Amino acid sequence: MESAKIIDFQSLTDKVGRFNLRDKTCLIPEMNRIGCHLLAAVFRGFGIHARVMETCKGMDLGKEYTSGKECYPCQITTGDILYAMQEERERLGNAFNSENYIYFMPEADGPCRFGMYNKYQRMVLDTFPELNKVKIGALSTKDGYSLAGIIDDSRVRDLRKTSYLSLVVGDILDRLLWRIRPYEKTAGEADAFIEKAMHLMEDAFERLGPDKDFDSILNELETVIEEGKGIVDSEIPLKPLIGIVGEIYLRTHVQANQDVIRVLERYGAEVVNASIAEWANYTSYDRLREARARFRLCLRQFRFGPLKTLLKDMVGYGGDFYYQRFRQKQTYQRIRSVIDLPEDHEIGHLEEILMKKDLFSFEVGTEACLSIAGIVAYAREGYNGVVNVYPFTCMPSTVTSAIVRPIMNELGVPYLDTPYDSSVQPGREAAIRTFMYQAEQHFRRHGRKKKSD
Repeated sequence: MESAKIIDFQSLTDKVGRFNLRDKTCLIPEMNRIGCHLLAAVFRGFGIHARVMETCKGMDLGKEYTSGKECYPCQITTGDILYAMQEERERLGNAFNSENYIYFMPEADGPCRFGMYNKYQRMVLDTFPELNKVKIGALSTKDGYSLAGIIDDSRVRDLRKTSYLSLVVGDILDRLLWRIRPYEKTAGEADAFIEKAMHLMEDAFERLGPDKDFDSILNELETVIEEGKGIVDSEIPLKPLIGIVGEIYLRTHVQANQDVIRVLERYGAEVVNASIAEWANYTSYDRLREARARFRLCLRQFRFGPLKTLLKDMVGYGGDFYYQRFRQKQTYQRIRSVIDLPEDHEIGHLEEILMKKDLFSFEVGTEACLSIAGIVAYAREGYNGVVNVYPFTCMPSTVTSAIVRPIMNELGVPYLDTPYDSSVQPGREAAIRTFMYQAEQHFRRHGRKKKSD
C-alpha cells in the first residue's frame, strides 16, 4: 500500500458518523470474539451484510501507520481495517470499490483516547486514494449507542433489543468457558465446545433475532449450557477466584492481553472478567443520570424551555436502562438454574460504592467508574484476587490503580496491574505467578465466602 500525503479534514465529519448500512459490507473489529460474532449474526438477520474482521494479522500495518503514542487498541484496530482492505483488494481485483464498505468503530465522549480512534483512522484511510471512500460508522455514548439511522426507522428498536441480548449471551458463553475450563475432564475440551456453541448461537440469532423470538434463542442457549456443564470434572476441587476489570478492549481481546485469563488458569485460578453488557448498561445509566441532573438544574434556575426535551431524554434513556436490566436478569435467571454463573454488578450499586467512600465520581466518567467500584465489589464478594488489565499509559486505568492499591492492601486482597502494549514484558510471568501464590494463600485462609459490606 502506498499512501498519499494530503489529508482532507472535512472527511472527519463527512465520512465519520451514523450511516445506513443497506447494501454495504459492515466490517466489525474483533474485541471479544464471541460477542462480536453474535452481534454480526444479528446484523445479518436484519439484512445487513456484516462480518467480523480477522484480528492482529495486520499488526505490522497498525504499527507502521501509528506513532506508538496511541492507545494499543488503536494500533490493533488500525492494522485490522488496513489488512481487511488489503485482502479485499487482492480478492476482488478491479472489482474492488471502497465505497461498498463501512468500518464499524464506535466512540466514547470524555477524556479517553478511544473517542479519537475513528478520527485518526479516518485520516489514515484518507491517505490511500483507493480507500478514501470507506466510511466509518461511529455510534457514540453521547446518545447511549443509539442505532437510529443505520437501518429503516421501523426496525431500529427491534435491532437494538436483539443486539443487546446478543451481548448478554456472548458474556454468558464467555463466563461458561471460564467456569468449566479450569475443571474440564480433558484438556482442550472446553475450548472446542465453546467454539461450537458460538456457531450454534450465531445461527440462532440470525434465524430468530429478526422476529424477536427470544424465548427460542434462550432455549437453545439453555441446551448449550446443559451440555457445557457436563464437561466439568466434579472431582477437581474449587480454585481461587480471580476477578478482572480494566479497559474494555484489552481485557476482552485475547491477543492484546496475551491470553491473560489462560495464564491465570495455568497457575491455578478460576477467573471472572467484567462483561460487555456492563458497559452498555453503564452508558444508558449515565445518560439517564445526566438527563435527571440537567432537569433538576433547570427547575432550580426556573428555565422551563429545555424541560420537555430533558423529560423525553429521561424517558428514553430510562426505558433503555430498565429494559436492559430486565432482559439481563431474565437471561441470567434462566441460565443460573442450570449452572452457577456470576451475574453482573448493578450499575447503581457500583455508583453507591464510589459515593459511600468518596472514592471517585460518575461525574468524571470513563471506565474508572466501573473498575474502581468493581474491584471493591469483587473484594467484598470474597474473590481471592483482582487483576486490572489495560493499555500501557491508559489514563482511566492508571487512575484506577492509584485509588485501589491502598484499598486492596487494607482489605488484604491480592491485586495486580497488567498494562499491555505490543511488547511482552519480561517480568510478566513472574508477576502473575507471585500474584497467584498470594491468591492461593488468601483462598486457603478465607475460601470464597461472601463478605459483608
